[in-house]
Amino acid sequence: MNHFDNLITGLDKALRVVGGVALASRPTPAMKVHDGVLNASERRHSAGLMRVNHVGEVCAQALYESQARLAQGNAVRAQFSEAAREEEDHLAWTAQRLHELGSHISLLNPLWYVGSYALGLVAARLGDARSLGFVVETERQVEAHLNSHLMSLPQQDAKSRAIVEQMRQDEIAHSAAAKSLGGTEMPMPIQKSMKAMAKIMTTASYYI
Repeated sequence: MNHFDNLITGLDKALRVVGGVALASRPTPAMKVHDGVLNASERRHSAGLMRVNHVGEVCAQALYESQARLAQGNAVRAQFSEAAREEEDHLAWTAQRLHELGSHISLLNPLWYVGSYALGLVAARLGDARSLGFVVETERQVEAHLNSHLMSLPQQDAKSRAIVEQMRQDEIAHSAAAKSLGGTEMPMPIQKSMKAMAKIMTTASYYI
């Protein structure tokens, strides 16, 4: 494809991602799980956490898309593309769960997508090793968030818990794959900056 075709394809994907339109290649882990009874407060809390998780997947799509475009090695580009496909499953699963909980995706999704895309470009410009290292640290922090969500979600919300647990396993695998391809450790100031940005994102997207 020429540059114009690439631009149109990229814009189409971005619009679908921020709009919550995604097709999963795997069935949702919640498909065969019996849903418990949630009161209004528990339902709002579950929805807030699942909205945070959906935003995380919006960011993941933007990061992997931008990093894959500028990846130098074919193996690295292939890993980014493969991880993005699995993250799209997460995007679809969390959007479906939000609908089941009677809630909505984040109204700030366009902001999250653009910001993450820009970060991905910066990481990719630093070379494959740093770009992969950025993935390792990102997935490490996402895993920590998902662990906290498993502790915070209502015990009877078995469907949300099943989705989060599968996401957690996938994120661990993505981190390991990026590290095996040569991802380097991010400097501590960068790690702390990433945590601070994630805190802002998760706090805002829980409500909006």
